[in-house]
Amino acid sequence: MKARIFEIKRFAVHDGDGIRTTVFFKGCPLKCVWCHNPEGIGAHPQLAYYDNKCIGCGECVRVCPTNAQNIANGVHFFDRTGCLACGKCTESCLGDALKLYGKEMTVAELLPLLLEDQDFYENSGGGVTLSGGECLMQADFCAELLKQLKEYGIHTAVDTCGFVTKEALDRVIPFTDIFLYDIKARDEDVHIKCTGQSNKRILENLRYLDALGKSIEIRIPYVPQWNDDQIEKIAHLLSDLKHITKIRVLSYHNYAGSKYASLDMENTLPSLLPSDEETEKARQILKDMTNFSVST
Repeated sequence: MKARIFEIKRFAVHDGDGIRTTVFFKGCPLKCVWCHNPEGIGAHPQLAYYDNKCIGCGECVRVCPTNAQNIANGVHFFDRTGCLACGKCTESCLGDALKLYGKEMTVAELLPLLLEDQDFYENSGGGVTLSGGECLMQADFCAELLKQLKEYGIHTAVDTCGFVTKEALDRVIPFTDIFLYDIKARDEDVHIKCTGQSNKRILENLRYLDALGKSIEIRIPYVPQWNDDQIEKIAHLLSDLKHITKIRVLSYHNYAGSKYASLDMENTLPSLLPSDEETEKARQILKDMTNFSVST
């Protein structure tokens, strides 16, 4: 069994409690306009080219099996239509201008990497988080990986958008200590506008996890002019749940612009950023209406 992984982030401190290693799985059923991991949206491997890092060494031209890479008059040309996303050019690139997002790995290959920092997990109250993209699009792999992590006594978290089947949730529930659960909007029409999908399944799955008594950390991206009118409605929704450990309001940023360019993807990032005052107001509304711990 293999999964497509686009990044492994060690010493992560924003993906659950303590020091963690976060595994980012490729593929997502949503297309959020503010997505800061566009390399995680598509399920297939993608080659990114960062032109500002290219030093014109020509090593990519030498190893590319399809001549998708070329340099003429000191200018680098990348023919994406001919690219196999084999990754050979990334291994030879001297300027780190080329990066392959989407490496196939087995549990046996991934597990030793995650165990390297076990002492840090134990000393900080951390562990391993599976994220994406949407990791539960590869639920069987996630379940096996989480199961083996639990055999080593490692705390596990699943970061999910919730737009998955109940069967996918059921596969990982026995081996997951906490779910980091995204809520982007309460109104269905707003959710569709922001993500391209309805939120009905997401809200059903949230209630399902809560009814099972699973620990849930709610994460709300706060994006002005997109979902800023949803905070009170989300607070009302959450006030009826019983197993929320905390709520985090994630202030939107647009740092991912270079990723969109490197992948030749349309940059949908909104231009308007939230102020600290706006984010704090959203946090206070959630705190007052739910009585849960709320942070940013």
